Amino acid sequence: MTAIKHALQRDIFTPNDERLLSIVNVCKAGKKKKNCFLCATVTTERPVQVKVVKVKKSDKGDFYKRQIAWALRDLAVVDAKDAIKENPEFDLHFEKIYKWVASSTAEKNAFISCIWKLNQRYLRKKIDFVNVSSQLLEESVPSGENQSVTGGDEEAVDEYQELNAREEQDIEIMMEGCEYAISNAEAFAERLSRELQVLDGANIQSIMASEKQVNILMKLLDEALKEVDQIELKLSSYEEMLQSVKEQMDQISESNHLIHLSNTNNVKLLSEIEFLVNHMDLAKGHIKALQDGDLSSSRGIEACTNAADALLQCMNVALRPGHDMLLAVEQQQQRFSDLRENFARRLASHLNNVFVQQGHDQSSTLAQHSIELTLPNHHPFHRDLLRYAKLMEWLKSTDYRKYEGLTKNYMDYLSRLYEREIKDFFEVAKIKMTGTTKESKKFGLHGSSGKLTGSTSSLNKLSVQSSGNRRSQSSSLLDMGNMSASDLDVADRTKFDKIFEQVLSELEPLCLAEQDFISKFFKLQQHQSMPGTVTEAEDTDGGTLSRQHNAGTPLPVSSEKDMIRQMMIKIFRCIEPELNNLIALGDKIDSFNSLYMLVKMSHHVWTAQNVDPASFLSTTLGNVLVTVKRNFDKCISNQIRQMEEVKISKKSKVGILPFVAEFEEFAGLAESIFKNAERRGDLDKAYTKLIRGVFVNVEKVANESQKTPRDVVMMENFHHIFATLSRLKISCLEAEKKEAKQKYTDHLQSYVIYSLGQPLEKLNHFFEGVEARVAQGIREEEVSYQLAFNKQELRKVIKEYPGKEVKKGLDNLYKKVDKHLCEEENLLQVVWHSMQDEFIRQYKHFEGLIARCYPGSGVTMEFTIQDILDYCSSIAQSH
Repeated sequence: MTAIKHALQRDIFTPNDERLLSIVNVCKAGKKKKNCFLCATVTTERPVQVKVVKVKKSDKGDFYKRQIAWALRDLAVVDAKDAIKENPEFDLHFEKIYKWVASSTAEKNAFISCIWKLNQRYLRKKIDFVNVSSQLLEESVPSGENQSVTGGDEEAVDEYQELNAREEQDIEIMMEGCEYAISNAEAFAERLSRELQVLDGANIQSIMASEKQVNILMKLLDEALKEVDQIELKLSSYEEMLQSVKEQMDQISESNHLIHLSNTNNVKLLSEIEFLVNHMDLAKGHIKALQDGDLSSSRGIEACTNAADALLQCMNVALRPGHDMLLAVEQQQQRFSDLRENFARRLASHLNNVFVQQGHDQSSTLAQHSIELTLPNHHPFHRDLLRYAKLMEWLKSTDYRKYEGLTKNYMDYLSRLYEREIKDFFEVAKIKMTGTTKESKKFGLHGSSGKLTGSTSSLNKLSVQSSGNRRSQSSSLLDMGNMSASDLDVADRTKFDKIFEQVLSELEPLCLAEQDFISKFFKLQQHQSMPGTVTEAEDTDGGTLSRQHNAGTPLPVSSEKDMIRQMMIKIFRCIEPELNNLIALGDKIDSFNSLYMLVKMSHHVWTAQNVDPASFLSTTLGNVLVTVKRNFDKCISNQIRQMEEVKISKKSKVGILPFVAEFEEFAGLAESIFKNAERRGDLDKAYTKLIRGVFVNVEKVANESQKTPRDVVMMENFHHIFATLSRLKISCLEAEKKEAKQKYTDHLQSYVIYSLGQPLEKLNHFFEGVEARVAQGIREEEVSYQLAFNKQELRKVIKEYPGKEVKKGLDNLYKKVDKHLCEEENLLQVVWHSMQDEFIRQYKHFEGLIARCYPGSGVTMEFTIQDILDYCSSIAQSH
């Protein structure tokens, strides 16, 4: 333990200018494995500070560290547990009780003894030593003495005293006078002894010589003692006098203390009374306003609001300990509670009456809006109710059940009022939409761009008729999927677009105004969470299912925004079904109305989401947008299906297919509608689907065509598609535009080559045979030796095609091409010019074969290239 004590002094206490007096090895009661040391220390500097320090080994065990220190003045009790039997346990009572178990009883007793001595010497406040043996508690050591308080802990001054500088100097002088002082110590010691005896003798003689002076000194001392006795007698009398004065001063001090204590108590009592009077006293004017205040006038509402706030402050005052035990406080609190209950009941009844009265006034103005496509304005209603907003906030914080009941009554009443207004509003919208189709119910179908055929077996099948009037079809691409099969003109669609936009434009401010009013009136924007009474669930089609819960079991919601949204769902529960019905009607009138609705609805959804993505308006419009997008996709699918079911006539030429022409109208209409629209991507996807359907079905019709050559059907329709895409400049269809142009060019060339073989058929067959012989390996100059291809046979074939006959053949070819081509596309001159170029190319090819295979024969064609140009020009002009 001594080694540990020195190590602790060196490593921990010396750097902190402290001295270690006592140490004990301990562990906490019940946790014997965690050993530590309690050390009693004092500082080396004044004023002296006495501490009890807890020291423990580090986790690695290689050094000690100071864990916690307590000032000895904070120690209240030292409990040794047992004063008779040996017991290693003891308690130290600081701010809390610390229970320790020493490694040995001896260490514990030594530590407690050290604490007692430090307490006696340095502390005025005495520590209570409980269950401590009296042998350990020694008498207090007077502070004036230089003795140590720790007995054996602080070693007494050793007998050995260090020489001072003067003594060292004297010894050095004496040693210098004796040369052998170092080499012969015994001789030096004998010399010093002899000198000391001489000095002692001299001292004795000096003392004997001064005996007379000693006697005189003794007499003086006796006289001084007598004077001291007299002074002590005077001091005793003075002390008795001061003792009486002290007793009187103690009585005066005690009296002053009682007076001061009485004054302090009076001041505190006055402060408590002033606190209760200032914070729990409600003015008479406020009481009168709460009991009889007018809740229908602005001045009365303001007075009631101020009174309600004052009442709330009085009820919410933070009472100090003991206030609630006062009868006056209890009576005042009961009075406040009665005032609050009565005013809350009166306020709730008045607001319910206001709801009913405002509803009657609103219903009276409903008739004037029934003939116009406008919704009634609820701003006056909101303005009047917002005067009660602060009172609603007060009601919410004081009587939530009544606040909840008002919320439920408002939702129930407003939902019925808005349902009447919105249904009438949508009825007007439906009448305005269907007004143009009422007469069609009497006479069947009608059209605005062309006349309908007398009868049609199926609205879902297209019949390719004459190319003279491609609008006179039983059902056009614009009608695909329409239940009424109406061929509405652009004016009708524009009217529908305006009506639909007006419907959305009327609904948006209505919902936003009501949501803003709910937020302000019911104070739903200031808190994070509160109980609600309504919940809602969304089905897979975007619809909203709402249901009401009992007021006694409020449904918790995550935030105030959810509560606002649930209230809006309850109040405007009819908006989404009515919008879906209006969309269904628009789609029934004309499936192309889904384009207008998709653009308008997307824009309004985008606008609503920018304001609040989780709002009722944003969610509702988003659900309806899903329905609109579904109708739009169905419209595109129906159009593709109608393309696949198209049938062609066997007796008339095909011309421009109806769905090709109508794709042009669809694309033109869509581009005008979707200009700068947010949902452009939906249209691009629809374009891709439609154009692929057009391509596939054009080829299908061309393959099935009997009257019109396949190349003509492909050439004319793909030329029309290419022209449409070039004019509209649809960026997502650039690849299809190039493909359409390629198909048009390929089939134009194919048709030209195929047709040109007929006016010079024998000549074509002859030269095909010549090319076949050359291909078999016969040299070109030896072809004329073949019997079937000699010069005579060549001249015979050429004579059959004089210039007059060639012109006649070209004229017949022109007429035949004219019969194949339709007038709408106006490709006759293009095809004729291509045939002219192809004919000239073949002419040059024939001349080259004659020159190579029949050299020197002098055989030439009976017409020239210029003749061909003249023939073609003359034929084109004559027709």
